[in-house]
Amino acid sequence: MAANLADHAQNLPPLNLAVVGHQEWVTFLQVDALPRPGRVGRAHRSLEEPAGAGAVVAVQLARLTGRRVPFFTALGRDAIGERSIERLRELSVDPLVAWRDAPSRRGISLVERGGDRAITVIGERHSPLAADDLPWELLSRCDGVFVSATDAAGLQLARRCSLLTATPRLSIRVLQEAGVGIDALIGSALDPSEQLPENALKPAPQLTIATEGDQGGELKPGGRYESCTPPNDPIESYGCGDSFAAGVTAGLAAGWTPAKAARLGAWCGAECVTRFGPY
Repeated sequence: MAANLADHAQNLPPLNLAVVGHQEWVTFLQVDALPRPGRVGRAHRSLEEPAGAGAVVAVQLARLTGRRVPFFTALGRDAIGERSIERLRELSVDPLVAWRDAPSRRGISLVERGGDRAITVIGERHSPLAADDLPWELLSRCDGVFVSATDAAGLQLARRCSLLTATPRLSIRVLQEAGVGIDALIGSALDPSEQLPENALKPAPQLTIATEGDQGGELKPGGRYESCTPPNDPIESYGCGDSFAAGVTAGLAAGWTPAKAARLGAWCGAECVTRFGPY
């Protein structure tokens, strides 16, 4: 019998993990073709979910550990914000929300049958900030924390955990101003917005991972790692990179080697690609 994600995650010890970051309410549409001028397209399948890096990582961590995951985030005080909280709770995530007097961010993700994808986000990204009245003290009791969005002071608060992972999407300014050691900085080698100049951060991350989709990626230090073959036919790639980051975070928090943690991450990404939507 072929191995699956549960087989790779079953050796994880009990872990207390958390996420600090952003989310957006996303409408997922499977279309006959991506939009082009003058053409009326047709959607064959639709789904709405809270998504974005923070939400996807939180849900994946909950599934890997079998535990509820605190998610420090910010939402607009509107119906979408309320729907997001309700759905995240159904997915074993406990949202800890800083409310904003502005619309919650939304997004539209279009994927055609061949797998090509286009995403449009609507509105500004809301980030939880150190000044927000949130139970930041919880982070000091966590075995691992992943961060996708906060300010420099918020990243310093997250550093109180045992293991800190983050995405370059935090921005070079936040990473530099915080001046904290990142145990693993996980970003896409295919996305220029997730690439930082060499030696840009002081102290330098203990581990930097550059993902390359189905081509695997590179650990620095550590060298290349391979992707995993999806257990079923691929459907779309939304959330695969963030699912990978969740697997790496869980593996490193468990004390696994970077190579073994990347293998778990690769399995998370491979399973995600077989599903419509992020989960």
